[in-house]
Amino acid sequence: MNLSERITAARGDQPADLLLTNLQLVNVFTGEIYPSEIAIKDAIIVGVGAGYTTAQTVDLGGRYVAPGLIDAHVHIESSLCIPPIFAHAALTHGVTTVVTDPHEIANVHGLDGIRYMLAMGADLPLTMYVMASSCVPATHMETAGAALDAADLATLRDYPAVIGLAEMMNYPGVFLGVPEVLAKIEAFQDLVLDGHCPGLLGQNLNAYIAAGIASDHECTTVAEAREKLQKGMMIFIREATNAQNLRPLLPLVTPENSRRMCWCTDDRQPADLLDDGSIDHMIRVAIAEGGLDPITALRMGTLNTADYFRLDDRGAIAPGRRADLFIFSDLNAPRAELVYAGGKPVAQDGDLTVTIPVPEVTPLPHSMNVNWANVDFSIPATSARARVIGSLENQLITEHRVEEMKIKNGLAVADPARDILKMIVIERHHASSKIGKGFIHGIGLKRGAIAGTVAHDHHNLVVIGVDDASMMTAARAVDAMGGGLVAVDGDQVLAELPLPVGGLMSDKPIHEVRAGLDRLLDVTGNTLGSALHDPFMAMSFMALEVIPALKLTDIGLVDVEKFEVVDLFV
Repeated sequence: MNLSERITAARGDQPADLLLTNLQLVNVFTGEIYPSEIAIKDAIIVGVGAGYTTAQTVDLGGRYVAPGLIDAHVHIESSLCIPPIFAHAALTHGVTTVVTDPHEIANVHGLDGIRYMLAMGADLPLTMYVMASSCVPATHMETAGAALDAADLATLRDYPAVIGLAEMMNYPGVFLGVPEVLAKIEAFQDLVLDGHCPGLLGQNLNAYIAAGIASDHECTTVAEAREKLQKGMMIFIREATNAQNLRPLLPLVTPENSRRMCWCTDDRQPADLLDDGSIDHMIRVAIAEGGLDPITALRMGTLNTADYFRLDDRGAIAPGRRADLFIFSDLNAPRAELVYAGGKPVAQDGDLTVTIPVPEVTPLPHSMNVNWANVDFSIPATSARARVIGSLENQLITEHRVEEMKIKNGLAVADPARDILKMIVIERHHASSKIGKGFIHGIGLKRGAIAGTVAHDHHNLVVIGVDDASMMTAARAVDAMGGGLVAVDGDQVLAELPLPVGGLMSDKPIHEVRAGLDRLLDVTGNTLGSALHDPFMAMSFMALEVIPALKLTDIGLVDVEKFEVVDLFV
């Protein structure tokens, strides 16, 4: 449809393709709800109101119609599914657009990984926008599978789906003016620049924002988020599988500041996506537990996000906007009963009504390269006291603990009675034999071990366990299946989930992936003893050295607040 045809149809002089009638329109511009009709031609809303003739009319039975939901920041790889499979879960929950940062696959396969995701997401009913991954690797204190500089990232600007620079996690590099970090910002300074700066306040925050970075999704307290709001940042309130910040931050939202906030899911596992939902889940919680006005909650998941990312063709129901629609009956608990994407019905009552084929894309190469001859899990004790990562349930931040260690034959070992487990990070991209060794509290295993190649952001092989034999079995099992997640006890593999795409994703249907993860969680809880909601998601962030306070990479133990590698023993 060319511009002239669009205007003619909007004028009512040419029939539209579809007319939706008997509906309550949720107007996120004005905050009103009122009866109306919506005329659609091709993928575009051409008319709002009465008087249109169309080839097809659908009576919506008085249901509410809101714009399709937009996820402001998501790593699709964390769904453990490739984009066409992820789209299944998103669309059935009313999410019609996502803004994704593919830095998980980029840290394994570099530009080829990003191009793979772009190709996989190019022709979906779910619109997938991409932010160019700014931190590959995240810092110099890890070994990733690739390194992308400003020139590499600039080549991505040629893709229409690339709309900005993704979360700048190396926030010290920004406020200290590190040249290679600033070069990336300068390469995208005319586009949207996303942030990632947990706990950053004061003058260093001023410097970070002065660089042009405009958002943050890492706030965990109202005080932190308020200062960032006051200084002009857009705050993405996050509810991920392991980083559950929604409820703590709901008191922040007021009628005066709500236009400066969006919803995002960041990292969400299949079970949470399928059972609870995505942005729709956040909206329901915000209304029910935070007392938010339903239109405000919906606006934060539609118009606010579209405005921030300069997506002027969506985010509202108005002439000229894309016909992405979220249709439901209960204003106080919106659940997708019908979903339209680009003017086509794509989901109804939780089921997809269209087929989403997996495009033929050149597969990525094998990503497991470990020099097993040099893998040794023993930790000689040079002191009775050691630094221990304190994992906090439902948070990405950790404690920096110092504990008395259990010593056996001169070696520091796990002490499951005190919930102090051994943690190992094995470099798996270049067979470099680099290995980080440490201890972690809060995972709760009583026996056995878990391991996986989902380990933000370098995605090396991480193992957490009670004894070295179980840990070696787990590590070897992950290698044998080309990457993935595993739970073991001694020499017995109890459950596993292969993730052959970069060690991060499966190409199987999401319900199969979910079933595999459910088996892992069942075994980890009922047999190995962890009480965590998802110990694999928790483990995946224990190696991320850009979120305080203490993390472990293949380089060693990182004090994130000092931004340096520190000794394990005190």
